[in-house]
Amino acid sequence: MLITGATLADGRVRDVRIGDDGRIDAVAEGLGADAGERVLEARGRHLLPGAVDVHVHFREPGGSHKETWTSGSKSAAAGGVTTVVDQPNTSPPTVDGDAFDGKAALAADSLVDYGINGGVTPDWDPESLFERPLFALGEVFLADSTGDMGIDGDLFADALDAAAARDVPVTVHAEDATLFDESALDGDLGGSGTAATADAWSAYRTADAEIAAVERALAAAADRDARVHVAHTSTPEAVDAVVEAREDGAGESDGDGAGTDAAPRVTCEVTPHHLYLSRERARSLGTFGRMNPPLRSESRREALFARLAEGDVDVVATDHAPHTVEEKRTGLVDAPSGVPGVETLYPLLLESVRKGELSLERVRDVVAANPAETFGLDRKGRVAEGRDADLVLVDTADPREIEAAALHSAPAWTPFEGLRGVFPEVTLVRGEVVYERDPATGAASFGDPVGRNVRES
Repeated sequence: MLITGATLADGRVRDVRIGDDGRIDAVAEGLGADAGERVLEARGRHLLPGAVDVHVHFREPGGSHKETWTSGSKSAAAGGVTTVVDQPNTSPPTVDGDAFDGKAALAADSLVDYGINGGVTPDWDPESLFERPLFALGEVFLADSTGDMGIDGDLFADALDAAAARDVPVTVHAEDATLFDESALDGDLGGSGTAATADAWSAYRTADAEIAAVERALAAAADRDARVHVAHTSTPEAVDAVVEAREDGAGESDGDGAGTDAAPRVTCEVTPHHLYLSRERARSLGTFGRMNPPLRSESRREALFARLAEGDVDVVATDHAPHTVEEKRTGLVDAPSGVPGVETLYPLLLESVRKGELSLERVRDVVAANPAETFGLDRKGRVAEGRDADLVLVDTADPREIEAAALHSAPAWTPFEGLRGVFPEVTLVRGEVVYERDPATGAASFGDPVGRNVRES
């Protein structure tokens, strides 16, 4: 394929040639079409690297009524995500070699490339797990969430030691359950749409519980020289703790995805729901806005977004965690935590670019270049010669309203209903078209499952 006249994230207008091996052969001006090449005219549109979403829950095995690798990867492709990393809290949990193999067989249905993380429980089997093509260790839960995989400090230390010995990164879900405020759950919390419900969950899983757990996790990692990635930081204070850890010598990142000799030792991610939603929005979401860690105050949301714009946040990942409408409609105590989001990652951030809140290069870095660098994916994350042709074509001047009915995740709901986003027209994985949308009619089509394990390819 030859893509002509595309505007890259840095503003250069270039042609991009894709070879038979699915890699980018050339990024240059004035490339002529070879015989048999498909030519994709991209004039007036941006060509971006496919997003690397390092935090999804595609629910298989054990939760296919919530999501499958087929439905989840279609949603990813439609949102411009070309690599996903699945977390271990499935049923069975991915804590040994056999469980990894079972999940890998299901992942063969993926339209996009993928990684599979391994989990930690008291009965995990690190020897068989590390024999597999593991993406990372984690999400290591320092407090219970979906799947009840919370572990204590001693087991966390053991997991860090095991990962550090193999130079495998560890993704940490950092909350301290001893700092949860049980009194916030007193009273009638059975409904799904009340303001009391929305505020109660945020008051229960306190900001202090996250901040304290992040600080302890970073200290434990520094003692062992382990590579740690802090998942879904919901507070600016937690981001600041990561920045301070880097400044203290726990790890350095160049911050712009340009590439370094070694992956950074300490990084953090934030999610779109913590960037764009707050407790004010949660009052209308009710239990559909319940997630771990929960939504924070509007002032904290604004400060977190400022950290993103200023360059302190390494990665934006979705924590895509779908549940059915029926499950979320139960009362606060019974409703599961988590929201879908893989399809709206790029669109929400690109709308912030359109509104002048973020630069396009910053968005490229946090969704593609930085996660690829952080986790050692040398062929992902950039539009450059020799990289995989994981590419997204978008018209950044053409936003549309986010509607659950137009999305492709199985649960058919979104916490971002009514917000605006800039959605892809074409998504390619290693040069293969996996998603294409007609801008005039909105009609969408999907390609075949071409996903590969990024630790094997």
